[in-house]
Order: sequence, then C-alpha cells, then structure tokens
Amino acid sequence: MDKFLNNRWAVKIIALLFALLLYVAVNNNQAPTPKKPGESFFPTSTTDEATLTDIPVKAYYDEANYVVTGVPQTVNVTIKGSTSAVKKARQTKNFEIYADMNKLKTGTHKVELKAKNVSDGLTISINPSVTTVTIQEKTAESFPVEVEYYNKSKMKKGYTPQQPIISPKNVQITGSKNVIDNISLVKASVNLENANETIEKEVKVTVYDKDGNALPVDVEPSVIKVTVPVASPSKKLPFKIERKGSLPDGVSVASIDSNPSEVTVYGPQDVLDSLEFIDGVSLDLGKIDKDTDINADIPLPKGVTKVSPEKITLHVKVDSEDKKDFDNVGIKTVGLGGSQQIEFLDPESQAINITAKGSPANIKALKKSDIELYANVSDFDDGEHSVKLEVNGPQNVTWSLSKDTVKIKLTSKKNTSSNKNNGGSADSGNKNGTSGDADKDKNKNREDDTDSDQNKSQNQDQNQDQDEDGSSADSSSTE
Repeated sequence: MDKFLNNRWAVKIIALLFALLLYVAVNNNQAPTPKKPGESFFPTSTTDEATLTDIPVKAYYDEANYVVTGVPQTVNVTIKGSTSAVKKARQTKNFEIYADMNKLKTGTHKVELKAKNVSDGLTISINPSVTTVTIQEKTAESFPVEVEYYNKSKMKKGYTPQQPIISPKNVQITGSKNVIDNISLVKASVNLENANETIEKEVKVTVYDKDGNALPVDVEPSVIKVTVPVASPSKKLPFKIERKGSLPDGVSVASIDSNPSEVTVYGPQDVLDSLEFIDGVSLDLGKIDKDTDINADIPLPKGVTKVSPEKITLHVKVDSEDKKDFDNVGIKTVGLGGSQQIEFLDPESQAINITAKGSPANIKALKKSDIELYANVSDFDDGEHSVKLEVNGPQNVTWSLSKDTVKIKLTSKKNTSSNKNNGGSADSGNKNGTSGDADKDKNKNREDDTDSDQNKSQNQDQNQDQDEDGSSADSSSTE
C-alpha cells in the first residue's frame, strides 16, 4: 500500500477521480436518476420538465383602430430542458407568450400563439397553441351614466335619497361597432345602507346589454364621482315669539306678522314627533318705536339637525296705547290631582282685577270672556303655597294684575265610610216610615238653597256685564 501511494501516477489518478466526483456533485442539484444497464456512471447532462399554468398572453395589434376578441387571457405552458434551466424558468417566468395580429385585417382568423425570450436549452409547448380571433374596427361613442341605488330599504328610518349629482355626466365608451350598438345601460351603483347624510363616492362605471350582461368595452373615465344628497325626515312647525324689553310709553304693538309663518325642521323622526312648535324666537321691543321689519334667528331645537329657513322677517306695526280695566276676573286652576282639593286663601273670592293695555283697536275689541286667568298647581303637594298667576288672551295685549300670585291650600281627600252610614240610615228610615221622608225634605231644601245661590250668582254676573257695557258706552261717547 505504501508503494502504491508513493507512486506518482497512482496519486494523480486518485486526484482525477475525486475531481470528477466533485464536478458531478456540484452540477446535480437533484438526486440522480437510476442508471439503466450499460449506462455510463458519469452522465453528460440532466434534463427536466415542468408545466406552468395561467401564463398571460400578450396581444399585438393596431389598438388605435381595431378591437380584437378571442385571444385567451392565459394559457398553460410546458417547458423542457436542463434541470437548472427549467428551475430558473419556473422561478422567473422570463419568457412571453403572444399572439401577433399586426398584419391581419378585419374578420375572423386563426392565430398561432408563440413564445419569445426563451432561455437557451429550453423548449416550450403552449396549450392551446392556436386560437380563433375576431378583428373589428374600433368605434367610440358618448353615453350618459345612470345611478342605481341598492339597499335603499336599509337607510336610517325616515331618510330618503335625492337626485344624484354625477361628475362627469357622460363617459366615452370604445369598442367594436356591434358591441357599441348592443349597449343598453351605463350605470354606477351606490350603496345606501345606514345612510343618514349626504354620500360622496368614487364609483366604477359598468356597461350592460339588454339582457343585463356586462360588455367588454373601454370606458373613459372608468370611475366617476357621485354625490347623493340624503333628505332627513322633516316637519313644518309654527314658532312662538318671545318678547323682551318694553315699548316706549304711549306706544303699543298693533300687530306682528311673520314671513314665513312656519319653518321646516329636519332630524330623526322620534325627535320631530315630540315637537309641536319652536320656542325662543326673540323680539326686542326696546328697539322699536315705529313700524319696523326685523330679521329674527330661528333657534335649533335639541336633536334637530337643520331648520329652514334659518331666519324669518317679523313685520311689527305699532300704534298709540289704550287700556281697559276688568274687575273680578275669575281664577281657574289647572293640574289639580283627582285626590286633592283646593282652597283659595288670598284672595278668598278666587278673582282679581286686571288691566289690559294695547292698541285702541285691540282694546276696543277685547272682552272679559277673552281673558283666561289661571294658576298651575300641578307641581305642588299638600299644604299652603304661593302660586304665580298666568294670563291667556289675545296677542299684542299686555296685562297688569292687581296680584301676581295667589295663596292656596291643598289637601288630600279622605276616604270615609260615610256612604255606608248614609245607606244604613236610609234603610232605617224606610223601616220606620218617617226618617227617610225627613231626609228627603232636608235634601230638597238644600237643593232649593243651591238654586237660589246660583240665581244670585247669575244676576251678579249679568249686573257686572251691564256695568262693563255701560262703562264701554261711556268711554265710546267720551271719545
């Protein structure tokens, strides 16, 4: 063995064998295939094969003047070659499949699909390798775009879409003449789900035939801007004018007219349902001494999103001031619970004097029956209370009260067994034959007294009305 290793030629042969083995190991990335009988141990080359799917197809033709249909978007490609070349082609796909139609005219043609930029040592087969194409002259026309709404039923309650604003209104559609002639609808779709305010969207344009099929055409621009105004629920409401300050002495308001007389409010339906009028339209009387037009702001009620118009014009006419006194105007009570009873402590008569001031025409037409004086006791419990008086009467009349407040006493009604006792007495009277008749006589006398009191009250009211009419007549004759 030592002699063999010391032999120079033996060492060279061993080195050569190692070099060959190293070469084979470097150039073969895959496991070697089994050798057939008689096949050399040192292969000269290794081949491989792979099928690539969805390889895009490039179409070459006069795009400025023609439209081509029938070219497949993708094909399958089988590549063969050395292992390293196949591997590289699979990774990079650095070749191109194309259909060359530059020399073809209008009509139907069979076109062979070809490959280019193929690496050396690779062979490519294409499936399908031949396709039938149709070449037509290109034409272009302008079409209006229609907006289609979907999920309209899913909008917020009470909200409705208005006429959309489309920009641009028309689009240029390019395609073959027979496809252009088959266009039935050009539309952009807008989703209205949960919409409760104006919608602004960029929307894709789609072209359809009469059967609802999308057509393969070029659209310019392919995306347009659509604005959809969304109207919220609305309601027309009157408004209450809140007067501040006072007119100069001797001047009164003859009339106040507004333009418009109602305003429209917008907002959620439940908010609108709760509104009956708009409060807080302010009029400063301290700035008025003659007929005046004043612009007043309409306040925005809570929960309302918009009011239209936001300002109104108040036409204020003034006149000289006159006055009239009304005595013993009865006070009504409101808000008294069914389980309570009321007693007026001051004034005990449940009436006060009122002086009305206004223009001569308004004061002349004013009657005692036009005045409603009341005390609101809805927020009071049992006990003694001072309650502010309020006056309802014709507009443009101011009121001066002899008392601004009244003193009352509220007590709860007590449940007693008096009815039962009364029933027992009646039964007893019936049995005795005399007691029941006596009770009836007493009740009759009470009814007679009540009728007498009512007649007296009516006579007093008639006398008072006569006095007032006489006073008015005197006043008129004096004027």
